[in-house]
Amino acid sequence: MKRYVLKGWLEVKVHTALFMADEQTIPHDRGHELWTVEEGPSRKLLASIDRWVNAIVGDDGIDMPLSSSSEQTEAIIVAREDGLIVGCAAVDYMIQIWAPSVRISWFAGDGKRVSEGDEIASLTGDRDSLFIIERPILNMLGQLSGIATNAKRWSAIAPKQIACTRKTVWGVLDKWAVHMGGGLSHRLSKTDAMMIKENDLANMHQDLGSHEHRLVAFLQAVDCSEVGAFLEVEVRTEKEAMMAAMVWSQRRQEGVDRLVVMLDNFTPDACKSVSDQLSEQELRQHVVLEASGGITFDSLEAWRECGLDVVSTSAINRGVKPLDISMLAQGL
Repeated sequence: MKRYVLKGWLEVKVHTALFMADEQTIPHDRGHELWTVEEGPSRKLLASIDRWVNAIVGDDGIDMPLSSSSEQTEAIIVAREDGLIVGCAAVDYMIQIWAPSVRISWFAGDGKRVSEGDEIASLTGDRDSLFIIERPILNMLGQLSGIATNAKRWSAIAPKQIACTRKTVWGVLDKWAVHMGGGLSHRLSKTDAMMIKENDLANMHQDLGSHEHRLVAFLQAVDCSEVGAFLEVEVRTEKEAMMAAMVWSQRRQEGVDRLVVMLDNFTPDACKSVSDQLSEQELRQHVVLEASGGITFDSLEAWRECGLDVVSTSAINRGVKPLDISMLAQGL
């Protein structure tokens, strides 16, 4: 077996034994920054809820808290299909700020499974306020529950391996729903963790001619105290992946965390080849391997079994059908 050792810009081949990386925590599991069972929504999540709720009710023509002297009425929210409920905390906030005369009681809170026909919540309030706030409630609850339900499908096949990306519809709310469905939230924002992509490298070390040389120069010089939750680099070829891992294996002696190497638009077979080579060269333990690009639900099994730590895709949360739910007034 051969091993590539960096010496300046040169590569020297040596022999080594097979090594398998130990299983370790994946840095992409950032959902605890948004929600925990013990504490519920975090300040970060509540701030996002505030921004999106204000936009949703504003777009629906609600510009001040609802108030009416109309008669009191009751309604229930019902599931029209099986799924996972997420968004209750957001709906609670919406009602508290924008429809304070309405009261809601949940039968199925955030993270709970429901079956077709199950009652999710009951509401009581003046008729006008209840019917005006109905659509914003159902839109928010249906959208987030749809994402969570879809995330559960993906994570059932690839548990603790499937992650969303920063390609979202509702930003951090999407990531909350993915987290509740068992997926990995990845970076919560651009500044949450440092990710160096092709365009970033193109503007670095312009005195160096090749993409590979720029990648090595960046990894040798980057200050790990300034990268946030983790450091990730995008690579386009197997050679770039091996070079990144080799440089980082030398920096691990400084006590730095593992490097995330994102294999961009690789095939499952190409990902397996990289993983196998890294193991053969005793480099696998220094990196987290992520693949992104061209990943579909139907092909997920092949991706799960090709030696990757993380499979990231926007398909887990974008273009997802909302969970079918309805609000029924008393007597209907």
